[in-house]
Amino acid sequence: MSTKVFDVVIIGGGQAALAVGYFLKRAKLDFIILDNQGRPGGAWQHTWDSLRLFSPAAYSSLPGIMMQQDDDTKGYPHRDNVLAYLARYEQHYALPVYRPHQVSSVTREEDNNCLRVSGGKYQWRARTVASATGTWSHPYVPDYPEQEKYRGKQLHSADYRTPDDFRDQRVLVVGSGNSGAQIFAEVAEVADATWVTQSEPVFLPDEVDGRVLFERATARLKGDAEGAAVGGIGDIVMVPPVKAARDRGILHSQRPFATFTESGVKWPDGSAESIDAIIWCTGFRPALDHLEPLGVIEENGQVQVTASQADKEPRLWLFGYGDWASPGSATLIGAARSAKEITPKLVRYLEDLAG
Repeated sequence: MSTKVFDVVIIGGGQAALAVGYFLKRAKLDFIILDNQGRPGGAWQHTWDSLRLFSPAAYSSLPGIMMQQDDDTKGYPHRDNVLAYLARYEQHYALPVYRPHQVSSVTREEDNNCLRVSGGKYQWRARTVASATGTWSHPYVPDYPEQEKYRGKQLHSADYRTPDDFRDQRVLVVGSGNSGAQIFAEVAEVADATWVTQSEPVFLPDEVDGRVLFERATARLKGDAEGAAVGGIGDIVMVPPVKAARDRGILHSQRPFATFTESGVKWPDGSAESIDAIIWCTGFRPALDHLEPLGVIEENGQVQVTASQADKEPRLWLFGYGDWASPGSATLIGAARSAKEITPKLVRYLEDLAG
């Protein structure tokens, strides 16, 4: 292990990490970004092939250079646009990204002056750590009765790639958010698909996009009832594939099945149905295993923070995990705003440490 002590070690190489890196570089701090991926793009390189953002490019950019809008995306950038943009971003600003490095743990040094970041045969020492590992590596699938008996195919949206894998099959798409809506819309074109949601999905007006959703979510968190009037982050934006499904008259869902069988599911009315595959669009949980040695993870799987700074370990800062870390921070626009607001506080904290 080197005796060098970085001002900040950023764990993660996606959008949140790059946004923080942008502001740390402007502050002329000594930092590195440790990414466990083999190439730029963070979680975006693992999304399904046809995924589109639900905000225009101008509102889906990180600080500094803007994402370019291709004419064929009809206002909603394709995931390939995002991948190209993130690669260009870290190159343009010459951010110190090192990959692939899988961080296994963050610990306190015995003299308590530094945090130690460990990964394989490598270790790094840091005055502060910015954890930005996101949620993509921790997909969530709910428990259902007799689930272990089911012999059909089950996969999470994290592993979904293309509807062609389900052509001519009987498929359930489970989940009421934007991923569920988008995946159902395209799977239904090639398969006998049913969209299963816990409650009736909330469809937003055609003119409402992710930018508006972010503003409303932020207003709610700040207690501004008037500003929070329209929609939430989980409500469904009418991107082109979803609009097309609506125009075909198929954009409706039914409530959850009651239990699994070996060949499919049983519905609440007692009827059984054979199902070839189930696609779980049921969200993610924070990827925080590397923070276990610090004793900061609460029973809900999150870290208690104040303005993104961990209450139980003030040298630890968290970016990009969702509203509990900072409003909308799991989105591109939210990651950008979170970094702009919080990174200066991190810089001031380091200045105070230095006396």
